[in-house]
Amino acid sequence: MIDRRTLAFFVLSSVFFGGTFVAAKAGLEYFPPLLFVAIRFDVAALVMLGYVALTVSGDDLLPETRGDVVGILATGVLVIGLANALLFVGQQYATSAVGAIVFSLNPILTPVFAAVLLSDERLSRRGAVGMGLGLLGVALVVSPDPAALLGGDAIGRAILFGGAISAALGAVLIRRAGSTATLSSTVRIAWGLPLAAALCHGFAYSTGESMAAISWTTEALVALGYVSVIAGVLAYIAYFGLLEATEATTANLIFYVVPVVSTLGGWAILDETIAPSAIAGFLTIFVGFAVIGSDSIDVRSRLPGLTAGATTPEDAACVTEEPRGYRSD
Repeated sequence: MIDRRTLAFFVLSSVFFGGTFVAAKAGLEYFPPLLFVAIRFDVAALVMLGYVALTVSGDDLLPETRGDVVGILATGVLVIGLANALLFVGQQYATSAVGAIVFSLNPILTPVFAAVLLSDERLSRRGAVGMGLGLLGVALVVSPDPAALLGGDAIGRAILFGGAISAALGAVLIRRAGSTATLSSTVRIAWGLPLAAALCHGFAYSTGESMAAISWTTEALVALGYVSVIAGVLAYIAYFGLLEATEATTANLIFYVVPVVSTLGGWAILDETIAPSAIAGFLTIFVGFAVIGSDSIDVRSRLPGLTAGATTPEDAACVTEEPRGYRSD
């Protein structure tokens, strides 16, 4: 039975992350996309560094190993910086619901990189089926039309997909460096946010975006406040609290809920609609997630009748060994 604290973390993570796509879409009316994400991380970095300074001892703040450095770089450059830069640029051409659905492919894409970069993880048959269903779901969401293949919507979805790839690759690199890492995930994020901010400011400068193009309205400040503090700090705190309170498979169920929150938020706040094919795509992705998630659940060990016939320690080990279709930190 899930306890109230775990349930609270789950709900907060889902709602906070889901609202990111709605706030990003709304804020793009007032901010150039790369400056929007850069300023977002400026604010988030200040808040997160203050939080870490108050809650973490000084001895636990400094990176000590190569794994720490690799983890910080993967977090700041790939998981936070590049992934969100592509997200905010891609959101110019897609609804918040489509952005959330495409971006929620992290659990589907991660096994691909894990199979290549992590020697102790291989994609099982069930994991491969789940990944295939997830990719089919993406095809339904994107709804490729040969006549409009080069249109704005297709380009936007491709950019969003690139962001999902960046986040998945970064997550696997963090996992690969984890054996020698000493920093907590919260401290790693505190290091990664300023790095992500600098990266996005560099992107904004190189593309000619200017602060003069920002329209500092009340709506702009609300959107910036949400993506900076709510989605940039509190969502991460709630998510990592969820990871500490329950198993990773359960925690990753938030990826099923985030697109629903974004869809409802986009409909209620931005008057967005979503095509039936995209809804079918979301359901297909959900099935893919479920298949991959079930591959990490030891069903047989929970059914004593199935283990009763195991007559040797080797037989019992084969029954209770955890498959490796997908595993997250």
